[in-house]
Amino acid sequence: MAVEKILMPQLGESVTEGTIEKWLVEVGDTVNKYDPIAEVNTDKVNAEVPSSFTGKIKELVANEGDTLEVGELVCYIEIEGGGSAEETQEDSTGQKAIENISEDKKEQEQEDQPMKKRYSPAVLRMSQEHDIDLDQVSGTGKGGRITRKDLQKIIDSGEIPSPKAEKEAPKQAAPQEAPSAPKAPQAAPEKEAAEVPVGEGDIEIPVTGVRRAIANNMLRSKHEAPHAWTMVEVDVTNLVEYRNSIKDDFKKKEGYSLTFFAFFVKAVVEALKEFPQMNSMWAGDKIIQKKDINISIAVGTDDSLFVPVIKNADEKSIKGIAREVTELAKKAKTGKLKGDEMQGGTFTVNNTGSFGSVQSMGIINYPQAAILQVESIVQRPVIMDNGMFGARHMVNLCLSLDHRVLDGMICGKFLARVKQNLENISKENTSVY
Repeated sequence: MAVEKILMPQLGESVTEGTIEKWLVEVGDTVNKYDPIAEVNTDKVNAEVPSSFTGKIKELVANEGDTLEVGELVCYIEIEGGGSAEETQEDSTGQKAIENISEDKKEQEQEDQPMKKRYSPAVLRMSQEHDIDLDQVSGTGKGGRITRKDLQKIIDSGEIPSPKAEKEAPKQAAPQEAPSAPKAPQAAPEKEAAEVPVGEGDIEIPVTGVRRAIANNMLRSKHEAPHAWTMVEVDVTNLVEYRNSIKDDFKKKEGYSLTFFAFFVKAVVEALKEFPQMNSMWAGDKIIQKKDINISIAVGTDDSLFVPVIKNADEKSIKGIAREVTELAKKAKTGKLKGDEMQGGTFTVNNTGSFGSVQSMGIINYPQAAILQVESIVQRPVIMDNGMFGARHMVNLCLSLDHRVLDGMICGKFLARVKQNLENISKENTSVY
């Protein structure tokens, strides 16, 4: 028997670490290659880690709740072939000793050469939010790298390392006053934010890895992307009549529902083809205009929000979009979404109207440049072209945009095209196939 390592995989293009939310196996369990062994949360996705080998789980190195860098050791698995069990154990023990020595050397190197430290965006964001001086933090990640778990421990302890500016203060102030003066006001805000009164009957709900990942991503989006917002009103009376006239036959023939949302996604995709600037992302010193049109959609469960992606949506018919929306929603609600099904989105369409909302401002799904909220279709009196009142089916489309990437003129033209696409849908000139 031989022992192999299973490492933390990279679950997204810019993902640098993941948190073990739940182990799906125990020591001694036999697994096949690609079987899921753990549920992992990252800033971008909640996914399952597959086994890289067929064999028996020998040791779970990480605990539930541990945050690991991409490439760090998750567990050991015993597979067929190689040396004896005793030799394997000796090799494993020796390897651990070597790794421990290696880690000690890396820590020493970090003390000698602090400029070699590299931080993930999540770590930098946490340090800025809590005013933590990263030069005073010792990392437990690979190569001594500082992880979110390291910062969270510091935050929970309440002992926040003073920033450099405060460390230099003694040079300019009286020696007896310098050590204590800056520290008191710094710790107070953190304690005030954390101390929420809990009364009798109140329910304390722990923050899950998924909820924390959502919170971090939304916070990053609001902090980094200057949001702007605009809205148009669309008359979808013809769309409603057309869809209602074919929905029953469609359901019998295809086995799934033809929702209004599929028509909206199709109208957005056609507009994105005409205005590709909307299908862009901010990349610091440049803007990346994406070739593929991959539509992110929001799917909620009782305790989480998932954002699966309709890949190459511009190549799909209304029927194809409806089928994929149905399949992705089902996977999300049954916990069967895969990591790659939530990656690669370039533009988000959110069906907020399913909750009865008529107007909302969405937070952009970072690093995308825009998100479109499709509100509830409502019937109300509208002045017609002939000056008479008529009952029409109306819907609001609300667009949030990253003003670093997009401006009002291009977004106005884009929304006008989406509006035109929707108002032109009818039995005479639209096919769902």
